Amino acid sequence: MKELLLITPPFTQLNTPYPATAYLKGFLNTKNITSFQLDLGIEVILNLFSKKEFTKIFNYAFENETIVSENCERIYALRDSYLKTIDVVIAFLQGKNETFARQICTEGFLPEASRFEQLDDLDWAFGAMGMQDKAKHLATLYLEDLSDFIVECIDDNFGFSRYAERLGRSANSFDELYAKLQEEPTYIDVISLRILEDHIQKQQSKLVCFSIPFPGNLYSAFRCAQYIKNKYPEVKIAMGGGFPNTELRSITDKRVFDFFDYITLDDGELPIELLVNSIKTKLREFKRTFLLEDDVVVFKNNSTKPDYKQSEVGTPDYSDLLLDNYVSVIEIANPMHSLWSDGRWNKLTMAHGCYWGKCTFCDISLDYIKIYEPIAATILVDRMEQLIEQTGENGFHFVDEAAPPSLMKALALEIIKRDLTVTWWTNIRFEKNFTSDLCQLFKASGCIAVSGGLEVASDRLLKLIDKGVTVAQVAQVTQNFTEANIMVHSYLMYGYPTQTVQETVDSLEMVRQLFKLGVLQSGFWHQFALTAHSPVGINPSEYGIVPDVKEITFANNDIDFKDSTGIDHSKFSYGLKKSLFNYMHGIGFEIPLQDWFDFKIPKSKIKFNYIENCLNVQPEFNIKPNVKIVWLGSLPLVEEYKKSKKGQTWELLKLTFHHKRTITVINLNKDEGEWFINQLEYLLPTNEKLSSFKNLKTDFEKSFNNFELFWFSKPINTLKKVGLLTV
Repeated sequence: MKELLLITPPFTQLNTPYPATAYLKGFLNTKNITSFQLDLGIEVILNLFSKKEFTKIFNYAFENETIVSENCERIYALRDSYLKTIDVVIAFLQGKNETFARQICTEGFLPEASRFEQLDDLDWAFGAMGMQDKAKHLATLYLEDLSDFIVECIDDNFGFSRYAERLGRSANSFDELYAKLQEEPTYIDVISLRILEDHIQKQQSKLVCFSIPFPGNLYSAFRCAQYIKNKYPEVKIAMGGGFPNTELRSITDKRVFDFFDYITLDDGELPIELLVNSIKTKLREFKRTFLLEDDVVVFKNNSTKPDYKQSEVGTPDYSDLLLDNYVSVIEIANPMHSLWSDGRWNKLTMAHGCYWGKCTFCDISLDYIKIYEPIAATILVDRMEQLIEQTGENGFHFVDEAAPPSLMKALALEIIKRDLTVTWWTNIRFEKNFTSDLCQLFKASGCIAVSGGLEVASDRLLKLIDKGVTVAQVAQVTQNFTEANIMVHSYLMYGYPTQTVQETVDSLEMVRQLFKLGVLQSGFWHQFALTAHSPVGINPSEYGIVPDVKEITFANNDIDFKDSTGIDHSKFSYGLKKSLFNYMHGIGFEIPLQDWFDFKIPKSKIKFNYIENCLNVQPEFNIKPNVKIVWLGSLPLVEEYKKSKKGQTWELLKLTFHHKRTITVINLNKDEGEWFINQLEYLLPTNEKLSSFKNLKTDFEKSFNNFELFWFSKPINTLKKVGLLTV
């Protein structure tokens, strides 16, 4: 028996659990509050995509005459092939039968329906030896075909990472969702509720908490809460997570509380602790909690206790979750997108909130972004080590709004210092502090990818967005990451208020050049959306838009609006995405921008070599005194020798540095060389306190003259290319 049952309702991700309940469970452990967590989504998926269940699905579709399209007729006709292969395909995607990849890649083994008609160039995407990834891609298409069958014949609300999402999007009124909940449970609902019942019986919890990150989780959460209310009326039910944090801050419809007793906002640790206490002791003390009182929706925030610091919330706890049963898929041949869907990642946060907190399209008025609180690197790496021990996985996705460079540096140094072998990636701002040397340090610590918002590649609009970067700066930073062999993904935006057609075209040209030069490897275009809690949403007139304000009784975030430009930005969607798809494949750079669109566009005003010129920057010779100097290599083999010329003889040192793949040899004067060798030991990242540039300069000039002349000499510059970093 557990005091709390923490549930992520269907559906979020197939490959890894959404981390909210793991964060909460880790916190509850520190308070000795027992809990059990459940990713209902993955359990439903595994139940659904099985031979046993699909036998029922095929029979149901046939008996109810729901098979309409030729595609679903084909899938039904091939049902024996699907039933024969479905269990082994799922097992393969769970990493349980890797040798099966060769069979999947055998032409004609898997049944193929419409999803295979859009098959990428597999040789380009996976090469001759990428058997596992190629098989995952084919198996993913196979599952998507079966998903299409479910959508047409069984339940049109189904999606692998969402369910009935439309009911949660911009639902200003509860009416439509409420009406849906009065209908009979769907086929998917029946499976969900059957699994839910098993867990309720086992745990006997008095408080059930649903974490709802996205609109695509909302309907299922309400359906599950409805079931619990009807069958277990004594059980209290709470809702929290990303969706209520952003959408339900203005809720007034009391019918919502026929399903939930409590809705908590923002950081969930203290609100849930107080809910547990209220159930145990009947004390009516709450933190940022909606509830029904005297038949009216009220917001209770009467606790004087402060929220917990990030150092106090404990390490996320992934126990209870079926970590070995998640399904890794590769939906499209895009390297960054594959990180989201392929492999199991431990999720952590470097800092609460965003250190920048100014972007005008972002919900920066909300606490989860507005309140910035970093976590010490030592605590972060402690948590990483605990998660590796618990989960057996050494891959980490830091889910920050924007990871701060200084903390990323401290994290990287701590990882290297502890001699950990990990893989990690995160979201950043493309700011100037991401120098070439810093990116090399990240790579040495295990960083494989970063994603960041270029948004609109226009300096005027970047300034209006208050992004704090320029296109030239983004180009330089992406080059720094790329040269360190760290993949770069950029979020791209079109349709920002006051954006002109010319700026959209120029933005595409900037993107074309970035991909052509190889400093971007992945990207995604999305159309600007107006949200209620962003600076644009709060002060729309300052940005030349008129919002379509509606009465809010339920959800409030996305807002329809009219732009003063009168431009229909949606018409650019297909051309922008088609061109980007080609650029990511390394093709189409010579195609005129006009050819991506079926309507007339103006010619770009961006020079053909604009990004190239941005990258041709002169090396920086002004070094800040307090920067740290790090040597990532090993200590050299040393050989003394003499060199004579015109009757003069010099004593020299030959230093041979062995790297994983190469060898670097430099020659230094003996005295300076001996000084440098001694200093190298203090530059290793295993040292408690690294030397600064100022310290090195001071020590050098005790015996020699002009440290800068030595530091920027050819031999030292050679080492800077192979691991002598200024960070």
